[in-house]
Amino acid sequence: MSENEQEMDSEITTDTKVIIDTKEELIKQCEEIWKDMEECQNKLSLTGTETLTKSNAQLSLLIMQVNCLTAELDHWNKRTPEITPLTEDVLLTLGKEEFQKLRCNLEMVLSTIQSKNEKLKEDLEREQQWLEEQQQILESLNVLHSDLKNEVVTFSESRLFNELKTKMLSIKEFKKKLLFALGEFLEDHFPLPDGNIKKKKKNTQESNAQLITLNEMVEMLINRMFDVPHDPYVKISDSFWPPYIELLLRYGIALRHPEDPTRIRLEAFHQ
Repeated sequence: MSENEQEMDSEITTDTKVIIDTKEELIKQCEEIWKDMEECQNKLSLTGTETLTKSNAQLSLLIMQVNCLTAELDHWNKRTPEITPLTEDVLLTLGKEEFQKLRCNLEMVLSTIQSKNEKLKEDLEREQQWLEEQQQILESLNVLHSDLKNEVVTFSESRLFNELKTKMLSIKEFKKKLLFALGEFLEDHFPLPDGNIKKKKKNTQESNAQLITLNEMVEMLINRMFDVPHDPYVKISDSFWPPYIELLLRYGIALRHPEDPTRIRLEAFHQ
């Protein structure tokens, strides 16, 4: 056997002994720590429980935390770092562990990228389908636009004016019919008071103004609303019969002015 081979065998033997000694030392340290934990557990079990207030309990917990941290600091200060011998086997083992971790991380990255690629592929297919549909719709609209553009439809101004005039006349005629029907209804069901109505109070002075019908009152309110929309209120005069005014106000047909109770207006039913 050559000298180099003998030196290598002696180094391997020495490294093996060092690894075995290190392992035995670790086992001894673990046993010592376990014994210390058992002793602490026994001491805690023998210690009696005391009822503490909230402030004392917090203080005791803080003191215990300080003691634990101090003991741990002393332990780490006393402990000397153990240097692992950098032999070929140790380096090989550490390299294998690092490569294994790196492989796991790369596999996780690969699976994440593959899932993202699948999702992007689905999104791309969906967007392409939507683009095709939009292109078909655009082509249809272009065809329709070209068809409409080719059609020549002429509207004479006189014809359009005559149609609008006819519609306006029909609307005016319909309005007259409505007002006439409303007037007949109001005259039949809400006539003017006759001279035989008794007065509620003897001291009430009879007005010389001529009373107007409920139809005339409503027509006056309508005309005021459409002629002067910014000020649709009408002054209550002696020609307005008070019961009819009360009737319009009670059923929400007319409203009083918020600042002047002697003025009323028609409710804006058309808005």
